[in-house]
Amino acid sequence: MSTTPAPRIAVIGAGPGGLTCARILQKHGITATVYDRDTGPDARDQGGTLDLHADNGQIALREAGLLGEFFRLARHEGQEMRQMDRAGTILFHHIPEQDERFKPEIDRGRLRDLLLNSLQPGTVRWDHTLQTISGPAAGPRQLHFTNGTTIECDLVIGADGAWSKVRRALSQVTPRYSGVSFLETWFHDVSIQHRDIAELVGPGSAAAADGDRGLFAQRNSGDHIRVYIIQRVPADWITAGGLTPQDTSGIRAHLLEHYRDWSPRLRKLITDNDGLYVDRPIFALPVPHTWEHNPTVTLIGDAAHLMPPLGVGVNLAMLDACELALAVAHHNTVDQAIRAYESTMLPRSTETAQLLDGAADDLLSAELPDFATTDHH
Repeated sequence: MSTTPAPRIAVIGAGPGGLTCARILQKHGITATVYDRDTGPDARDQGGTLDLHADNGQIALREAGLLGEFFRLARHEGQEMRQMDRAGTILFHHIPEQDERFKPEIDRGRLRDLLLNSLQPGTVRWDHTLQTISGPAAGPRQLHFTNGTTIECDLVIGADGAWSKVRRALSQVTPRYSGVSFLETWFHDVSIQHRDIAELVGPGSAAAADGDRGLFAQRNSGDHIRVYIIQRVPADWITAGGLTPQDTSGIRAHLLEHYRDWSPRLRKLITDNDGLYVDRPIFALPVPHTWEHNPTVTLIGDAAHLMPPLGVGVNLAMLDACELALAVAHHNTVDQAIRAYESTMLPRSTETAQLLDGAADDLLSAELPDFATTDHH
């Protein structure tokens, strides 16, 4: 970027993609500011665990200079995977090799802290919810935040997830409901309070499905297990059934009826949870999702290509972040950098999205899925 003044770069969203992008830009001596709607780094639970793959997420961490630290924090045993039928019989069991490093697990919160702590102080501006983007397509752009702040920048990077506000500057498309919904629930202190479940799930993850219903359980650090109850239901199934999200006993009774022919051992994943159920309907962007090139705005991760949760989302977001940051570092103008980045990102994400189009249904399949050995989120 030596031939022109350094561009003013705004990254919207302090998730793994946005933070990875800012970190790699900083490693190349380029300043970027990240704006996030959360009031601070600990404003909310960051979600469960994820596996970072050698062929995408780990590439980004290597470029960010954080791969060694990631391997120290990661749970390599989390790569273990059990696939069961509804009777609880194990049909498939992957036990990782001692030195297997293809896709170790890390809690989202730990990954977020690793990335946050690698950034220069003050990089992330909390409590900044983007409202609108104005200014000519050629730039500079003005970002208007709900707290009354307005900032001017030369490059806007939308790393703001499924319901991206930045996307609206490029595309009128919105995510559509997949027909499949997750209900997330938690188990704490499992080695003492939930020994049966700890044994059933093991050190990694365990899944079961019968074609209409599924369960996916995943070990997190700190002796926690998260379970996702997977159903093919209307997006508003809780309220349509006369229930509220807070009505834990009502939802539990409904689920027990829905899973009545499953084994008692697996039904404990539905009934013995600590706390509420959290409704997570699965949305995806239409395939392919592309847009007219814009010289000052681009997207990474779910903002660009929201797909069903089958193990690629965070990995692709981090690879996008890495490639965009390197493009900015290696091109003379923001416009050239965006063109170079999108020329590889859009075909890659379209190809992956086509593979996963409708794949939310695979989460319910009684057949052993292809991703039993490769992807399992």
